[in-house]
Amino acid sequence: MEPKKKLINSADSCVDEALCGMVRASGGLSLLRGHRVVLRSDLDNLRGKVALVSGGGSGHEPAHAGYVGVGMLSAAVAGGVFASPPPASILAAILSVHNAGASGVCLIVKNYTGDRLNFGLAAEQARNHGVTVDMVIVAEDCAFVNPRKAGRRGLCGTVLIHKLAGALAEEGCSLDQIVAKVTEVMKEIGTLGVSLSPCSVPGCLPTFDLTPGEMELGLGIHGEPGIKRSKVTSADEVVKTMIDHMTNIDSQSHLPLKSGDSVVVCVNNLGALSCLEMAVVTRAAIMSLESRGVVVARVMSGSFMTSLEMAGMSLTLMRTNQETLRLFDAKTSATAWPNLNSAPSTGRSNITDPQSLITHPQDNTQTEGSLSPVMRKALQKVCSTLLEKQEELNSLDRAAGDGDCGNTHAQAARAICEWLQDHVVPGCPGKLLSVLAGLIQEKMGGSSGALYSLFLTAAAGHMPEGWSDAASWANAMHAGTQAMKRYGGADTGDRTMLDALCPAVDELMKLPTAPPDGWMPVLQTAVQRAALGAESTRNLTARAGRASYIAVERVTLPDPGAMAVAAIFRAVLESLEEQK
Repeated sequence: MEPKKKLINSADSCVDEALCGMVRASGGLSLLRGHRVVLRSDLDNLRGKVALVSGGGSGHEPAHAGYVGVGMLSAAVAGGVFASPPPASILAAILSVHNAGASGVCLIVKNYTGDRLNFGLAAEQARNHGVTVDMVIVAEDCAFVNPRKAGRRGLCGTVLIHKLAGALAEEGCSLDQIVAKVTEVMKEIGTLGVSLSPCSVPGCLPTFDLTPGEMELGLGIHGEPGIKRSKVTSADEVVKTMIDHMTNIDSQSHLPLKSGDSVVVCVNNLGALSCLEMAVVTRAAIMSLESRGVVVARVMSGSFMTSLEMAGMSLTLMRTNQETLRLFDAKTSATAWPNLNSAPSTGRSNITDPQSLITHPQDNTQTEGSLSPVMRKALQKVCSTLLEKQEELNSLDRAAGDGDCGNTHAQAARAICEWLQDHVVPGCPGKLLSVLAGLIQEKMGGSSGALYSLFLTAAAGHMPEGWSDAASWANAMHAGTQAMKRYGGADTGDRTMLDALCPAVDELMKLPTAPPDGWMPVLQTAVQRAALGAESTRNLTARAGRASYIAVERVTLPDPGAMAVAAIFRAVLESLEEQK
């Protein structure tokens, strides 16, 4: 097995280059020459105030350099990836803020042996230089029921301590006051992590093996395995399991949480979860807590303390009161601190009712006409055909798209089938087209839904009430096609559904001049031209739609949208032939 590929220049230089990138991207940070230390660029403003210094191994970005700024850290010290920073760099950071006039230095350290030793050594050396310094150890991990002598690990709750301590320091509190306050608050914080994959240090193999379909509960942030391995379940179940574990009173490291408590929730991306997954998990966390009677006062959701590319998340809960919230809400210039809403999530209305609704035609009040049975059977045939071809269309779409063309057409077909069960088919074709346009717009989704709805809406506008002759149908189909071209931006030859639709509609335009009983041959020819047009897309270069972004040599199958249109025309013809 080879080490996982990463977008870096080299394993040896990645930490220094990453720190340089962070500092160059921010006007409020600077690097301490000769050290992996990120400082506030306005150190003079620390005069008379307590300075905050934190840090640890790299690979947890944006921690810790992302939290350097007014109202949070004064300096952050980085080690190698997952390696504690050296005492010499920690001391250099302490002396930098001390020499800027800080009244004292508070070291905020995660509870890992290497960090405790190196920060502790630097603190002792700083005291020998006459620096007033104290150290706070963050240990809020809720994973272990019976923690060993090393104690609970320091995890993402450390970021919350950065914030509260930073607010206190900015207000001018003394070192003793800051240490006392955050030590008290740390008793109210708990964190638990879960992951669907391991991570890998640059140049190395993954830190542990995890079978596909399994997840690791209670892992740390350095790639170490967790306390329990189980099958991956739904986001709701995973979050419930995590909160149950965190608040289990039989565990020595549990967070006491009861109904009526108010909490800050931090949903932390460990590195590789998508934004969509994070939003789903955030919803699950809020709802799970509220179901227990807990008031969700604030919500953080994003990447705050990562573990390289680990596909997982950690959940941090902090029991809070008005004073803690005041400090939590205080302003900061730290680039990685999110722009949070200062209103509680619980009790806040999060649904807005539309002021005006687009109403569909009152199809439930329509009356049938002589064409109603014919149109009903044609619709039923179209729907059954699209449902039968669902996987075929998906397969075609996978070659050049997202593989859901069949699914979207099937959604539309099912929506029409459900509507047919409860409604009469209007005798006026124009009204039926309007109803179908509304259904497609609401149920089909995607660009296909918009295009079909455009086609049907425009066609309905050119089908006057009481008109249902062949010429009217032809003009309506032509108007619908023109609307698709106008708003969709595609034309024949662009390898889209228009390559099947346009030739068929061009043939239908012969209906106004066809003899009274000559409409069937015209329709048959139109169906043939639709099929030929769809098949021709196999040899066309895509100039519109998602397929236009795919390399030409990879697009060798017919366009699924064009094949769907051809199938619809064929279904209508077969239905009419059966009823003739």
